[in-house]
Amino acid sequence: MSAERRQALIVALSARSLALAASRAGYRVVVADLFGDVDTRRLAARSIVVPGDLGRGFDGPALLEAVDRLAPAAGETQGLTYGSGLESRPDLLAELARGRRLWGNAPDVLRAIKDPGQFFPLLDRLGLPHPEIRAEPPAVSDGWLVKSVGGAGGGHVLPLGGRPTMAGAHYYQRRVAGRPVSCLFLADGRDAALLGWSEQWPEPVPAHPFRFGGGVQPASVPARVAGQIRAALAPLSAATGLVGLNSVDLMLADDGGFNVLEVNPRPGASLDIFDGEGAGALFAHHVAACEGGLKGGWRPPARATAMSVVYADRLLSVPFGMSWPAWLADRPAPGAAIEPGAPVCTVMAVAADPAAARRLARARNHGVLRALAAGDPQGLTHSLSGEEDPVAAEE
Repeated sequence: MSAERRQALIVALSARSLALAASRAGYRVVVADLFGDVDTRRLAARSIVVPGDLGRGFDGPALLEAVDRLAPAAGETQGLTYGSGLESRPDLLAELARGRRLWGNAPDVLRAIKDPGQFFPLLDRLGLPHPEIRAEPPAVSDGWLVKSVGGAGGGHVLPLGGRPTMAGAHYYQRRVAGRPVSCLFLADGRDAALLGWSEQWPEPVPAHPFRFGGGVQPASVPARVAGQIRAALAPLSAATGLVGLNSVDLMLADDGGFNVLEVNPRPGASLDIFDGEGAGALFAHHVAACEGGLKGGWRPPARATAMSVVYADRLLSVPFGMSWPAWLADRPAPGAAIEPGAPVCTVMAVAADPAAARRLARARNHGVLRALAAGDPQGLTHSLSGEEDPVAAEE
């Protein structure tokens, strides 16, 4: 079957990056997510906004109803791909996947990868270092984090000291210093291929000190660390059954050591900085890996690429007639009111090197907030231009 005839059902809290990736690879896209932003509606043949929020996730029954309306019956030309929002809900994923071809990791794989009692002993067997883990709170809370089982995006991670007991399943992890990096890889349940490295940064607020802020590729990783991770990917995939696009999050220490923090068993935010057109379209490689084979020939972007999530720093209203530049994604609807702390959109930046791309993304992030705070629909066009001139854009 040709890719042009295949349909991709995308389910994610924010589905735009996956919808764009599938569209670039030639798939007809239908989407269920929380936001229904302008980009996603343009990319999708059909889309439904599902009740829920970033903290609690999807309303399960409403999501199942939406998916039944979007893609009631699966066939040879249709598959389900999911992004964030289902890591902690394998039972809901099982309901979504019933009667549908799953282009992603199975519910049992999610359970194994996100269960600290299974995942960290597996890392020990593979010889991969990780922070100390506990199921019960330590006697001294300083230097410890508490994390939700199945959490994603950093918003669920809290320092233990002075915090109330976290509701739901959680575990305790000793905090380790270092630089956060992530390895993007493809797996087919037996073998795996490392695609590239990115570096992340947080966008902290008091209630969420580790909230995800953005990422840039390529990232500088010592050859010894890269080799050790590369060698472990196939055994990790074979032991767990991982398929498709996944990533490993690590902390790189100044002395060259590292600690594995988690595996994200789904396509994530790095799609925005690694995906491209033609041979660079990652979604086709994701589907091929889910269907049992690693497809060669993928090439990373030629230049450094960064993305940054813009969070509202106050109550914002999106002006009608807003002039959105091409480097801005996840565009909110005209007239939308955005609460403080909520995501507004995502900005992209391309430059000659990672530091310049990150500076440009930061400048564009600030420019979006300035334009929205001023209620100026032309503010972005006037204040920031020229993807090829990151220094001028920042200044």
